[in-house]
Amino acid sequence: MKKFFDKNKDWLIQALLAGVFLFVAYLGYQLYQTPGANLEEKLVKLLKEYGYIILFVWSIMEGETGLVMAGVMCHTGDMSLPMAIFVAGLGGFVGDQIYFYIGRFNKHYIQELMKKQRRKFALAHLLLKKYGWPVIFVQRYLYGLRTIIPMAIGLTRYSAKKFAVINFISAMVWAAMTIIPAYIFGEEILQIVHWAKNHWYFALPLALLIAGSISYYFHKVTEKKVKGIR
Repeated sequence: MKKFFDKNKDWLIQALLAGVFLFVAYLGYQLYQTPGANLEEKLVKLLKEYGYIILFVWSIMEGETGLVMAGVMCHTGDMSLPMAIFVAGLGGFVGDQIYFYIGRFNKHYIQELMKKQRRKFALAHLLLKKYGWPVIFVQRYLYGLRTIIPMAIGLTRYSAKKFAVINFISAMVWAAMTIIPAYIFGEEILQIVHWAKNHWYFALPLALLIAGSISYYFHKVTEKKVKGIR
């Protein structure tokens, strides 16, 4: 298996990226072809038809927004709650496995990435050295490190089987912790979305302000963590 990845690693990564691009293009075409009075109505119909596939791909890319959307669709009865959790967890698991094996079998790509993200890779290695396997379990909740940590672990001699087991459990917990609250508070979320759609001139600047504040906060926390662990 290792020899196979070593020999075909570049081709496999390119094929994966091409597959994701083609799938997104296909969904765009289906959205265009879907009957509906407006874009919102078309999008809702597309989600109902391809909901689990979209959720799986979205989860590979580590997006909580897709999981929240799935939770709301479970609330409205358009998706099954257990199936949504499983599909989202499986997507999150596959995504981190991909990042792990990129780190393990594509050193050239990692070296290029480390030139831009050197501080984050250093923090990932320090966290793994200090805390061990729990870092794998909680890495999905570490802003800015969610893709870096699996790749950084892949660079080490850490057991691939052990990583896969912990990663699978972590992905399922992550999916449940995100989807279930959205399922419970589905009605409230729909009301917020409805308000935001009708008052976008307030909602858009507010969302940008909140997102910017969160990004700035976690950037500062990351810097402090690096200094504190050294």
